[in-house]
Amino acid sequence: MRSHDLHGYSHRHLLVQSSILLFLGTFSAAQAASDILSKGSNLTYGETLVSANGSFTLGFFSRGVPARRYLGIWFTVSNSSGDAVCWVANRDHPLGDSSGVLAISDTGSLVLLDGSGRAAWSSNTTAGAGAASPTVKLLESGNLVLLDGNDGGVDDYGVVKLWQSFDHPTNTLLPGAKIGINLWSGGGWSLTSWRDADDPSPGEFRYTMVRRGLLPEIVTLDSSDAIKYRTGVWNGRWFSGIPEMNSFSNMFVFQVTVSPSEVSYSYAAKAGAPPSLSRVLLNYTADAVRVVWWLDKRGWDNFFTGPRDDCDHYNRCGHSGVCNHTAASTTWPCSCVQGFVPVSSSDWDGRDSSGGCRRNVSLDCGDNGTTDGFVRLPGVKLPDTLNSSLDTSITLDECRARCLANCSCVAYAAADVQGGGDDVGTGCIMWPENLTDLRYVAGGQTLYLRQATPPSGTGRLKKETRVLVAAGSTLGFIGLIMLAIFAVQAVRIRRRNLLIQMTEAVETAQDPSVSSIALATVKSATRNFSTRNVIGEGTFGIVYEGKLPRGHPLLHGLAGRTIAVKRLKPIGDLPDIIVRYFTREMQLMSGLKQHRNVLRLLAYCDEASERILVYEYMHRRSLDAYIFGTPRERALLNWCRRLQIIQGIADGVKHLHEGEGSAGNVIHRDLKPANVLLDGGWQAKVADFGTAKLLVAGATGTRTRIGTPGYMAPEYVQSDGGETTLKCDVYSFGVTLMETLSGRKNCDTPSLVSEVKTILNCLGRSRC
Repeated sequence: MRSHDLHGYSHRHLLVQSSILLFLGTFSAAQAASDILSKGSNLTYGETLVSANGSFTLGFFSRGVPARRYLGIWFTVSNSSGDAVCWVANRDHPLGDSSGVLAISDTGSLVLLDGSGRAAWSSNTTAGAGAASPTVKLLESGNLVLLDGNDGGVDDYGVVKLWQSFDHPTNTLLPGAKIGINLWSGGGWSLTSWRDADDPSPGEFRYTMVRRGLLPEIVTLDSSDAIKYRTGVWNGRWFSGIPEMNSFSNMFVFQVTVSPSEVSYSYAAKAGAPPSLSRVLLNYTADAVRVVWWLDKRGWDNFFTGPRDDCDHYNRCGHSGVCNHTAASTTWPCSCVQGFVPVSSSDWDGRDSSGGCRRNVSLDCGDNGTTDGFVRLPGVKLPDTLNSSLDTSITLDECRARCLANCSCVAYAAADVQGGGDDVGTGCIMWPENLTDLRYVAGGQTLYLRQATPPSGTGRLKKETRVLVAAGSTLGFIGLIMLAIFAVQAVRIRRRNLLIQMTEAVETAQDPSVSSIALATVKSATRNFSTRNVIGEGTFGIVYEGKLPRGHPLLHGLAGRTIAVKRLKPIGDLPDIIVRYFTREMQLMSGLKQHRNVLRLLAYCDEASERILVYEYMHRRSLDAYIFGTPRERALLNWCRRLQIIQGIADGVKHLHEGEGSAGNVIHRDLKPANVLLDGGWQAKVADFGTAKLLVAGATGTRTRIGTPGYMAPEYVQSDGGETTLKCDVYSFGVTLMETLSGRKNCDTPSLVSEVKTILNCLGRSRC
């Protein structure tokens, strides 16, 4: 179809119309700061409409080289039309110059004309033909509406009569808009990604609400309508795969509508919440990102990204497999659910889980009843409900009985958890076949998995054997008590000395910006260490995402900040190395001068039995997730970005080795991609100083061997008397550099070495 026939306009008619509209430019709405464009007026390049309170601007903006011009709406507070565009009119037909004109046509449609009078875009509003004096208004919600001037265009329910941009979203969902299915028209509302960062034309991905089975959920689809990511079904309080929504409940009200006319999702700002602007953005890499602009902070804050990690990719571990992201950076994240084994062990050994899992013990169910039972699988995103059944009228106990009586039912769960935890939820979802897209998620729902009941034991120990076992156990127990008495005394003495060292380290902190923080404040920031806030777990403790309260007089500039909280395991439950870890990190971080490429310690908590370290929050997590991740994650690291990261790591290590600040020279001793964190701008920050070592003046090294195999210098590993020197970090940096450039682990040495020349040649041709 030729562009001048795009919406049924004759070429001659449009030329005449555009000439008239251009002649009427003296009546342009841009002559005053207005939110209204009336019929007979027009909007040209450089002119804008601004919503009543100034939150949104409608106008023209440019993208790409050579420049392509678009009509769009953006957040005014970002001070740039290219920074936060939330709606684009002519994304399929950009203008080649600045001669575009927006006006209301004789037929009552809102139309964008190019310099030749051709329609680059139109609202195609048939209802506007009978309007006496149609007007266009940019609302404070960011919604552009075409109104009938006779009655204001809005009925008692607040529904725009003629046309609104909220019915035609592009890549952004604003409060009050919706995504989902229009059951009356057969159409719907969905977000469509841009083609790339500088091209607003429709991209490969869509984000919308669907019903797979009978329950609604949000999915990201690719160009073939294959699922890339799904939120999990709505359970009355949150989507089962996003329990983090509970932590947003003080800011937003979430609305899921299921009616004869539509199935949709929308959200709104909660009354009394801190003043802010917000959006859900589907970017060109298929990430759906919820961001908030704090009016007092004047900056965007990333609240949530879906998919959040590798386990959120659809059906990551195959049918009846379950994905566990807490192990993803070091081990294979996939496993089979209880009672199942891989269909192909060789495929799983090769890290291919697409074949899924099968039962290793058949269920016992038939005409004569069943001996099967159920096991709880807590903290999960519920499986895909495509072929499931739903009954919202029964209790969870009734659901269990119904599933047990149905030999094809393999699992069940509560459909609605509004009444409390999912163990006391209501309604019933039953799955009749393989479980698809199952993952662990902190704070998730409970799935009840059908299992064959194992046969009870029939053998008994003979009396004589029982006597011998009892006697041996008694003697062994007495011996253990004696050993325990001596061990406890030794541990107490050792622990007391370590605690003294730790206290001294805290008291002698040199950096005044590293302040102590009350345990109550940390608990409030992390929702009392809620499992829903967990973002990582390691040998020494658990890391939580937290949000410090605003307006607190003792937070020294940290109020309202998103933080990462490392809660070390209780001293009484772990070896003394935990105390050493806390002591070492406090000594180093408090005495080390701040640097852009070294993770900053913001505060610490030393209260009761708690040892807590509070760091700045890194939105993109660790480097290894990108260089060893999925093809989509790897693709985010182009050459320029990899070089930027490598330069940042080098600068951070240089800062440690030069010993700026009171800490002196610092050997990291465990430099690797997993200990390099990335902020929202891909700036690298060296992290995890629990194993680092100070070099006192005049010393050349230390003989305590610590590190990760593969990143430790060979001469240091192979020599019993080898010293840890600054050169050991240089070796580790070299391994990290090669892994970052090649995307291969250091254990794949032959392939890694063979690609060095190719990599360097590519770098020589790259332009960054």
